[in-house]
Amino acid sequence: MKKFLALFVFLIGLLFSVQALPVSGIVKDDNGGLLPYASVIVKDSEPVKGTTANKDGKYILNLPAGVYVLHCMHVGYKMVEQEIVVTDQPLEINFTLPLQELTLQEIVVGNRTEDPAYEIIRQTIKKRLFFKNQVNAFQCQVYIKGHLKLQDYPSTIFGQKVDLADGDSGKSRMIYLSETIAKYSFQKPGKEKVEVSSTRVSGQSGGFGFGSPRYVIFYDNNIQISNALNPRGFISPIADNALNFYRYKFMGSFSENGKLIDHIMVIPKRSYEPLFSGYINIVENEWRIHSVDLMLTKKSQMELADTLRIEHLYVPVTKDVWMIHSQVVYPSVKIFGFDAKGSFVTVYSDYKIEPSFEKHFFTNTILTYDTGSNKKSNTYWDTVRPVPLLKEEITDYRRKDSLEIVQQDPRYLDSLDRKKNRFTVSGILFFGQTFNRQSKKSSLGYPPLIEIANFNTVEGFNLNIAPTYARNFSATRSVAISPTLRYGFSNRHLNTGLSVEYRFGKVTLNSLELAGGRSVFQLNNENPVRPIVNTYNTLLFGNNFLKIYEAAYAEASYTRGVGEAITIKARVSYQDRMPLENTDDTFWGNPKNINRRTPNFPTELVTENFKRHQALVTAITVSYRPGTKYIRLPDRKINLGSKYPGFTLSYAKGINGVLGSDIDFDRWKFSVKDEINARLAGMFEYNLSVGGFFNSRRIELPDYQHFNGNRMLVATEYLNSFQLAPYYARSTTEKIYATFNVEHHFNGFLTNKIPGLKILNLHLLGGANAFVVNKSNHYFEAFCGVENIFKILRIDYVWGFGNQGFQSAAFRIGFRKGLVGN
Repeated sequence: MKKFLALFVFLIGLLFSVQALPVSGIVKDDNGGLLPYASVIVKDSEPVKGTTANKDGKYILNLPAGVYVLHCMHVGYKMVEQEIVVTDQPLEINFTLPLQELTLQEIVVGNRTEDPAYEIIRQTIKKRLFFKNQVNAFQCQVYIKGHLKLQDYPSTIFGQKVDLADGDSGKSRMIYLSETIAKYSFQKPGKEKVEVSSTRVSGQSGGFGFGSPRYVIFYDNNIQISNALNPRGFISPIADNALNFYRYKFMGSFSENGKLIDHIMVIPKRSYEPLFSGYINIVENEWRIHSVDLMLTKKSQMELADTLRIEHLYVPVTKDVWMIHSQVVYPSVKIFGFDAKGSFVTVYSDYKIEPSFEKHFFTNTILTYDTGSNKKSNTYWDTVRPVPLLKEEITDYRRKDSLEIVQQDPRYLDSLDRKKNRFTVSGILFFGQTFNRQSKKSSLGYPPLIEIANFNTVEGFNLNIAPTYARNFSATRSVAISPTLRYGFSNRHLNTGLSVEYRFGKVTLNSLELAGGRSVFQLNNENPVRPIVNTYNTLLFGNNFLKIYEAAYAEASYTRGVGEAITIKARVSYQDRMPLENTDDTFWGNPKNINRRTPNFPTELVTENFKRHQALVTAITVSYRPGTKYIRLPDRKINLGSKYPGFTLSYAKGINGVLGSDIDFDRWKFSVKDEINARLAGMFEYNLSVGGFFNSRRIELPDYQHFNGNRMLVATEYLNSFQLAPYYARSTTEKIYATFNVEHHFNGFLTNKIPGLKILNLHLLGGANAFVVNKSNHYFEAFCGVENIFKILRIDYVWGFGNQGFQSAAFRIGFRKGLVGN
C-alpha cells in the first residue's frame, strides 16, 4: 500500500510540476494555548528542512509533492510526529503539543548524596570542547525576523517633546520590524560571511534589516552577546568552571526519537554575576545540548536591557552532528521612561557540513547586502518567508509603507519640520539644537549658550557663535558649512571665519575641508582647556589656565581611505600669528586668590609672549588598522573595527621662507592604540606613542610638542591627556619623547561581590599615564576610580609624580567612555 501511495504521489508530482506547495497550521498546547516559535522539521531530510512558527503559533512550510513525516517541537513540550501527503493543494496540519512528561527515575551517577544534575553537567563539560570543535565549516540558509514594540514612553525627555512621527497616537506601538533572508558561511578559525539576498524594514523602503545570523554558542566558556549588554560576557552553564558559579537541579527526563533527554534547572549561586538562569536540556550518554531556555536579568550585570531570554533548539543534520535550528531572543528594555519588548527569531536551514570554499571566499567584508535586496515585492516575501507574519506585523507593514509615501511629500515633511523645529529652553542653554528641512535633506544647528558665552582674561566676556548648515546629497555625499563669529567685549576684537567640509566616497569615506578667516586659538592647538570650565575657574578661583593667541588663517585638508584599513590625511595650513595680552581682571571669588592670575603666556615655560610671526605648516598622517571588518551595502561600506591595534604615523613640516613663513622644523609621531577585552576580568585600553623633532631650527610656542595637561576638576579626554599635569611646563622641542596612557575597566569584576556596590552596579577602574622627555623632564600619574555612576559618570582619584617625586593628588570627574568624547 505504501509503495502504491508513493507511486501515486510521484505521478501527481509529474502532472502538477515540482513546485513547492504550502503546508501550514497552528501549534497549540494541550490546553488550547498558542505555542509561539515552535519548530516544525521534516524528518530525515538532508539538508534539514523546517520552519518556525510565529508568536501566534502559526507556521508555514513549502514542500514539493511527496510523502513526509513532520516533527513539531517546542522547548518544554513533547515532540509530536505526523505523516503527511503533499499533492496539488495547500495542506493544513495543526499540532497539539502536550507538556513534556518528565520521568524522575533514579539515576545512579557519582555521589548518591548530590543532585544527579551535577554529574550530568560534569559529563557535558567534559564533552564541551568536542562539540565546540566538531564542525570546522558549514553553510546554511538563514531567515531573521525582529520586532520591537513600545509598551509605554514619556511625553518629553530632557525637555524635548517625544514625537515618533509614525502616525500612531497610542502609547503601545511597533517601533521596529524587519526581515532578512541570507546565506551564512563559517569556517574556523573565526571566518564568517553573510550574503543577504532579501531584506526589508517596515516604513523604510531604502532600509536594511537586521543581518547578523550569528548564534549564541553555549559550548563557549564565555558567551559574548553584545558589548552594550556586558563587555565581560556571560558564563556558560557548561563552562569549564561553571560549577563554581551555578547550582543545578535535576527536573526529570523525557524520551525523544529514542534518546533520553535530561531536563536541568540552572540557578546562579550569587546575584550580580554575569550568569544565566533557566533550563538546559542534555542528551544523556551523548552529553550534547538538546535545547535551552535561559534568561539574563539586571542581576546578571546587564546594561541597557532589563531582561534577555534566549531559546535554542538543536536538530541532527547528519548522523553525528547537531546544529541549531532556531534561536529566539526576547529583549525587554526600560530606560528613561521608555518600556519596550520584542523578539528576534532566527531560523537556520539547509545546512551543508564541511563544504569546500574557494581560496578567497572569506574576506574582511563579513556582511554583504546584494543590490536590490531591499527592493523585493510583497508577493515575493509572501512566498519565501518561513515564519508567518503576525496580524499586528501585517498591519504595521501596510500602515508604515503607506505613511512613508505620504511622508515623502515635501509639503508633509515641511509641516512636520515646522512642528519639530521649535526653540526649547534646554536646547538654548545646555544641549544646542538642530533644525531639519527633510524635504531638502538639510539641517541647521547651533551650539548651546554654555558654549557660546564664556569668559577669559584676554577677551573678557565673549561670544563665539558657530552654527552649522549641512546638506546630504545622497547616502555617501554631503557638505557642511560652518561660519564663525567671535567677539570679545573687553579687547573689542571681532573675528570671523568659515569652514566647508565635503564628504564623499562609496567604498571608503573621503573628505575635503577648506577653512579660513581670523580666529582665536589655544597655544596647544589640541585645545586641552574647555572654555566653559575655564570660565568658572577664572571668575571664581582666579586660575586663568586658558592661553590664547589670534591669527589670520587659511587651511586645507584632504582625507582618503586607501584600500582596506588605511587612511591618509594631508593638511596644509597658514597662520599669521599675533600675541594677545590680558585686558580684563574681573573676579568674583575670594580676593586672596586673585594672585593666581598669570600673563597670557605659559610663565612656567617662557619669560615673555611670542612675537608676531607667520607659519606655513604641511602635515601628513597615515592610519592603519589591520584586520578591519566591514559591512558592504550596495552604495557604501561600513567600518566595524578590528581586534588588532591601530597604528598612526604623522609628520609635520614647518616651511621657512614661503609666504613669509618664519618657522623651520620637522616633527614626527608614531602611536599604537587598542582595547583588549579580558572578558570576565574587564577591558584593558592603552595608547602608546613616541615622537620628537628631527629639526628644530625655528619653533614658536604653538609648534612645541605639548602634553595635554589638566588643572581643573573636570577630567579631560581619557587616554589622550594627563589629569594632573601642568598645561605647558613640560612642553618640549627635544629630538625624542615617549608617552603612555593605560587604564583597565573592571566592568563589575570585584564590585559584584560587594553588597552595596553590586546593587548600584558601580564599576572599578584603574590605570596610569606618563610621558618621558629626558632625565629632567618626565611625569607619571596613577589613578583609581569608580564609573557607571548614574550610567554616565566616573570619578577618579589621581596621584601625580614629577621630577622631584610626589607632586599632588586630586579628584577628577568625567563621563564614561563613549560619552562626550571620552
